[in-house]
Amino acid sequence: MDKTKKLILLLILVFFIICIGVSNGSSNISIKDTFYILLNNLFNFPIENIEPKTISIVENIRLPRVILAFLVGGALSISGAVVQSVLKNELVSPYTLGISAGASFGASLVLIFGINLTFLGNFTFPVVGFLSGLLTIYIVLIFSSKVDKTFSNNTIILAGMVFSLFINGMLTVLMSFFRESLETITLWQMGSFAMKGMNYVYILIPFIVFSTIGILFYVREMDILTFGEEQAKIVGVDTTKVKKRLFIFSTILAGSAVSVSGTIGFVDLISPHIARKIFGSKHILVIPVSFFIGGSLMVVADLVARTIVSPAELPVGAITAIIGAPFFAYIYFSKKKG
Repeated sequence: MDKTKKLILLLILVFFIICIGVSNGSSNISIKDTFYILLNNLFNFPIENIEPKTISIVENIRLPRVILAFLVGGALSISGAVVQSVLKNELVSPYTLGISAGASFGASLVLIFGINLTFLGNFTFPVVGFLSGLLTIYIVLIFSSKVDKTFSNNTIILAGMVFSLFINGMLTVLMSFFRESLETITLWQMGSFAMKGMNYVYILIPFIVFSTIGILFYVREMDILTFGEEQAKIVGVDTTKVKKRLFIFSTILAGSAVSVSGTIGFVDLISPHIARKIFGSKHILVIPVSFFIGGSLMVVADLVARTIVSPAELPVGAITAIIGAPFFAYIYFSKKKG
């Protein structure tokens, strides 16, 4: 099957998964009704014989949550695809590099101290998350360059893991001093899309659009980097500049996503791997396909989280970890065997 047909099938599957995510919940709605309501929102398709209550549930409660989950999963997945490409390692992700931990720490400070930058308004959370994640990866890169003059990828990965653990330890200490915020931060850190309307979607979209466009400008360079930095330099790629810019775009994606959803791992690891298996290693396809696969996986994870023990909800981060940890082990041992 050629890649065009695969892409069309993927888009159909994505739409079907979104319909399932919107249909299921405390009051189940038929997929047929959901399908017609979504068509009405997209193309003004006429709606007949559907109760106004059902339309309201879909448009005001379910759809914003599903769209937010999809965007967060997609943003994290593109970020994961980029850092895996730059560092030439399928086991690395924004989560393991410390970007997510840094963004989480910054967002937690906003929660604890009630920080509200009036000139940013609703963008305070994602901007602080991005800046915290950016500061973390900057420290990781500076530290790596100091301890390893060759600036090897393995050193960057190990430094990221060390700083991730360090930041999580700092956050634990901070929460012990502000016990009144302990429950709020703990629940937020576990990851959730509950009680979050379209305003969160509107906040996240500019960060995703800006970063994705920036990354797509460097797909050729990422393809060349897969052959090694020496070969890339020979053909005229400024590897240091390209890697820094890609890290910035990746951090914007991961930081803004973590800021609105909480810390959710492993989707950024799994999705790029699946994308490469199905569509090959060309980044002009890997980037958008990772977005669609990651978004779909997040919708499924959120659906499981809110239905498996209904009416209670499980943290989305717990579901992705249960799925992702065995997948991480599979990649590691299959790679070691190879």
